[in-house]
Amino acid sequence: MGYLNSVLSSSSQVHSMDDAPVSGGGLSHNGKFSYGYASSPGKRSSMEDFYETRIDGVDGEIVGLFGVFDGHGGIRAAEYVKKNLFSNLISHPKFISDTKSAISDAYNHTDSEYLKSENNHHKDAGSTASTAILVGDRLLVANVGDSRAVICRGGTAFAVSRDHKPDQTDERQRIEDAGGFVMWAGTWRVGGVLAVSRAFGDRLLKQYVVADPEIQEEKVDSSLEFLILASDGLWDVVTNEEAVAMIKPLEDAEEAAKRLMQEAYQRGSADNITCVVVRFLMNQGSSSHTNSVINRP
Repeated sequence: MGYLNSVLSSSSQVHSMDDAPVSGGGLSHNGKFSYGYASSPGKRSSMEDFYETRIDGVDGEIVGLFGVFDGHGGIRAAEYVKKNLFSNLISHPKFISDTKSAISDAYNHTDSEYLKSENNHHKDAGSTASTAILVGDRLLVANVGDSRAVICRGGTAFAVSRDHKPDQTDERQRIEDAGGFVMWAGTWRVGGVLAVSRAFGDRLLKQYVVADPEIQEEKVDSSLEFLILASDGLWDVVTNEEAVAMIKPLEDAEEAAKRLMQEAYQRGSADNITCVVVRFLMNQGSSSHTNSVINRP
């Protein structure tokens, strides 16, 4: 997603061994949540989506970290964010005491470190990020770009992130205040090039395309059923409400993620498709499975 076709085609990179659809899943050590993921290049010849599903321990707390990263202009930014964002986050000194500020710091630090690593590259690359952090009974969702997070609470779908598009009034104002411009080129684009207004990377547009995440916190209680994180390959063809209704009957999180991925493909999504589903307060016991496929490197 993101760049005009001319930019996409100039940086196309095919990963023949990695480009088959993959899926997997697991269960948290304390049995409080299960997760599943499914990822496919879809109708694209190259794969620029990455994801991360990780369970860790921080200061005695079991922490779940989930993310979807949709690259544009190549894989470099998305791959870097997948490898570094969560490590930067859990090593932050305020991760437990002030999780929101730790998330914001980790996003911006990861972005600046990525840009430093890109000094020798002439082609620009960037990435969205939609992440969910589970700490105790808190769910913190952070987002830059147009990957999206949706929850099912009490049987109803709620978006818990906002797609960052250049034509949104506040985003356009921020870009113009920084000296940039937004114009129509098939869709609204920053500088006539990029279809998202926030992202990691995008060095040549960095003054306007920031990596400051919007963060929303939700309480994990008996009304919170599940979370969907997905790249726009899903959301381009499936509404929030349709996605929730589609997987509500499916107790297995991996099967739910695969169902969303397959439905997006069947509806004609033209993009890579990556979905992560996290189910809360599940009593799956020994019937749950552990990772069946290793995450994309």
